[in-house]
Amino acid sequence: MTKENEIELGLIEKLKDLKYTYRPDIRDRDALELNFRQKFEALNRVHLTDAEFKRLLDEIVSPDVFASSKRLRAREVFFREDGTPLHYTLVNIKDWCKNDYEVINQLRINTNNSHQRYDVILLINGLPVVQIELKALDISPRRAMQQIVDYKNDAGNGYTNTLLCFMQLFIVSNRGNTQYFANNNNQHFQFNADEQFLPVYQLADVNNKKIAHLHDFSEKFLAKCTLGEMINKYMVLVANEQKLLVMRPYQIYAVKAIVDCIHENRGNGYIWHTTGSGKTLTSFKASTLLKDNPDIEKCLFVVDRKDLDRQTREEFNKFQDGCVEANTNTESLVRRMLSEDYADKVIVTTIQKLGIALDPENRANYKERLEPLRDSRMVFIFDECHRSQFGDNHKAIKEFFPNSQLFGFTGTPIFEQNSTQLIREGEYASYKTTENIFQQELHAYTITHAIEDKNVLRFHIDYFKPQGENAPKPGESIAKQAIVNEILKKHEGATNHRRFNALFATQSINDAIDYYQRFKAFQAQKQAEDADYVPMNIACVFSPPTQALANDTENKNDKNLADIKQLQEDLINEKEDNKQDPEGKKQALMAIIADYNAQYGTNHTISEFDLYYQDVQQRIKDQKYSNKDYPHRNKIDIVIVVDMLLTGFDSKFLNTLYVDKNLKYHGLIQAFSRTNRILNDSKPYGNILDFRQQQEAVDTAIALFSGEKDENKAKEIWLVDPAPKVIEKFEEAVAALQDFMQKSDLTCAPQEVYNLKGDTARINFINRFKEVQRLKTQLDQYTDLQPEQKELIEHILPTDQLLEFRSSYLETAKKLKEKRDKEGDKAEPAIQEIDFEFVLFASAIIDYDYIMGLISKFTQNKPSKQKMSREQLINLLSSSANLMDERDDIAAYIKTLEEGKGLSEKEIRDGYQIFKAEKFAKQINETAQKHGLETEALKAFVEGIISRMIFDGEQLSDLLAPLELGWKDRTKKELALMEDLVPLLKKLAQGHEISGLKAYE
Repeated sequence: MTKENEIELGLIEKLKDLKYTYRPDIRDRDALELNFRQKFEALNRVHLTDAEFKRLLDEIVSPDVFASSKRLRAREVFFREDGTPLHYTLVNIKDWCKNDYEVINQLRINTNNSHQRYDVILLINGLPVVQIELKALDISPRRAMQQIVDYKNDAGNGYTNTLLCFMQLFIVSNRGNTQYFANNNNQHFQFNADEQFLPVYQLADVNNKKIAHLHDFSEKFLAKCTLGEMINKYMVLVANEQKLLVMRPYQIYAVKAIVDCIHENRGNGYIWHTTGSGKTLTSFKASTLLKDNPDIEKCLFVVDRKDLDRQTREEFNKFQDGCVEANTNTESLVRRMLSEDYADKVIVTTIQKLGIALDPENRANYKERLEPLRDSRMVFIFDECHRSQFGDNHKAIKEFFPNSQLFGFTGTPIFEQNSTQLIREGEYASYKTTENIFQQELHAYTITHAIEDKNVLRFHIDYFKPQGENAPKPGESIAKQAIVNEILKKHEGATNHRRFNALFATQSINDAIDYYQRFKAFQAQKQAEDADYVPMNIACVFSPPTQALANDTENKNDKNLADIKQLQEDLINEKEDNKQDPEGKKQALMAIIADYNAQYGTNHTISEFDLYYQDVQQRIKDQKYSNKDYPHRNKIDIVIVVDMLLTGFDSKFLNTLYVDKNLKYHGLIQAFSRTNRILNDSKPYGNILDFRQQQEAVDTAIALFSGEKDENKAKEIWLVDPAPKVIEKFEEAVAALQDFMQKSDLTCAPQEVYNLKGDTARINFINRFKEVQRLKTQLDQYTDLQPEQKELIEHILPTDQLLEFRSSYLETAKKLKEKRDKEGDKAEPAIQEIDFEFVLFASAIIDYDYIMGLISKFTQNKPSKQKMSREQLINLLSSSANLMDERDDIAAYIKTLEEGKGLSEKEIRDGYQIFKAEKFAKQINETAQKHGLETEALKAFVEGIISRMIFDGEQLSDLLAPLELGWKDRTKKELALMEDLVPLLKKLAQGHEISGLKAYE
């Protein structure tokens, strides 16, 4: 087996072949700083005194990664001892190829608060910009990622107080598998219930073939000029989020294709990048690179809806604050097109405004005013060009700007099969396609690529089949009440107990209104019958009828009417639909908005519809917050729509689409793709429940947009396995667990897990049961399970036993994790390798509020469906990873309560805080007595640290660092005290413990 140091030496040899200078003499902080000083002075042709260089280091070293990254790319000023300014750069930012590229290894940074060693670091002009962490072949690169983040989370680490603050990229590899990710502030890769994954990338070639071996990766990615270009051109500093992004390979290939096409003046082209692949970032980078091209007069990024105009502008400004201003009307657009201001070189606008500007019939004479630009080289980049470029606007742009180049982005191109427009040339006719309009495909990254790369999810499609002689045929609507009943029955499972939310696509506005009223009536009845029923929050969105608003003096608002008309340009069905009974639709929408205001405490009106629409979108996204942080009553469970939100809207917390609407081709793919944004293992796929049995339309769309010649292969990639196959895998996983337990001379029972001998056996259990839980999570969200299949799943592993196994898993995993955290690199490889994936064991419903409510019901005399025994409550608590750090306290508290005492939920909460405060006081007293200290003095010391966290926002790790890292200089007595005190402080630092401390005070 190849060892880590052999891989390291091999990498250094490869980098030397790539003309990096190997510096074995740079192994500590002093040598690193001396080397940087020499490079800085040579680049800026200056000689600094020792005092000046020390002051320069103080100025440029920052714990803020974003600030350091901006400084790396900028020209700065430094005032010398005599007061004269020195304008300097840290690297040659005009030509990154001309910098000095060096490689060092086994660097140790011994600061006041950290003692860390790094495998391989690449220096550009003496600054450490790339760190490469290596693992042996049998250890996953994921462990190297965790090690990097552990280093970064150490108090006072080298990334915050040395030149390591300029680190841009991390690369991890076990030689056979290589991945990379950007450096950022507050980077978390914690294996906890939230499981926040870093965006980690694999290198690929232009055809998306992976380049995983470290040797090949180095050749393609680490060549000096390539790396310089990556850092200079293809990393993006997101201003409003203060973070770094590194572009994915396919995004870079697309940008290069556009830039090269313009440089060589090779006409137009389109980029086929699937929905969810980050087209906005790609187009932003293409636009900003064109901003510096003197041959280009203007670059217009053109979208086809007002809400996408706002969304795209916000996204662009997120990448670079203030880089794109709002075009509130066509007059503003024309002014900016004529402006010579550098800030106006890139403009985001709508196709509608551009069409008005080029309309010769327009009374404002915009077209005449734009005459000075007629012969200029203009670049137009169209978002979702399958919608915007099949009318007269494309022709008008080409005729008025003959020297322009047009580029389109689309996730769903128009082919002959899905085109609806004919081109006639004499006797011949053909369908208008994306390729007809844009001449050539410049780059493709299809949904097939994205699913294989795990950039988007696969789909689970449940074609609901009604039973009976009068059952409708495919494409026909089922009775609405039957659909409402089915959705209410399946929503809990489909959305993982409302952890996620759903869209409901309906055929018409009247259908949407009807469904809304049916949901409202059904849930009111359900609440009246069942006091424990928690109603779903249902919203409804469709564009208002402009005719009815124009006739209504109370609601008339010229700007609102203009906005809605623009919005409806891409909502053809709704636009036509609103012509029938506009007054009735207006009244229905006003009632829907009034219900919304009552539910959420808002004050929206139909006269400012856009604000209501934005609020709905934000609440869908706010599903990400826990119910403790953002109560469920503020969220939306289902949004009923017709056309709106089915394109261009993204939320990781939307996982389900209910369909009572005829969909096909690109419309079907766009709608389905609302559900497939990646989150974590609690969201294994996008869920589609189709009430129109449109399997044939789905198969046709998959064949058309997969980019695969083999239709069956495409379906295997796009669609999850059917339920019977997953049940079979589940049964095999349970059987493997049983076999393992038997080979360990134990029965396959949850309590026997605690009798496993040795870490190897415990790790085997972790890996086997983790697979059981993964498959169960997937099955739990299948909406098409038949009663006999549910019975089979229950027979394979009964729910009670599953919950007990989950508890055993969490207890075992917690102990292994504590051991790994304590031993670090010294831990055996098997423990270093393990991924606990606690997110699989995090229940959406078992949160703090839910448990407090159940405990209150436990103490009540009156019957309730949710009432549990003391043992059931504790078992339920133990089976979820949500409250791992607090469950022992809650369980102990439950044991102190009397059944039938009748405590309210507030009394339960207050009682729990007092319980924790008393426990804290007891721990402090015992610790003080053990070490011969005054209880009050120790209590004041601990409270001082915690209050600094609560009121001053200080990090516990920074507060503890002086205590922990000074251990070696302490007496045995002091050391014994710190060993007792530090774990207590760490536990108190958790949010729920801080509240307990407040109660004590």
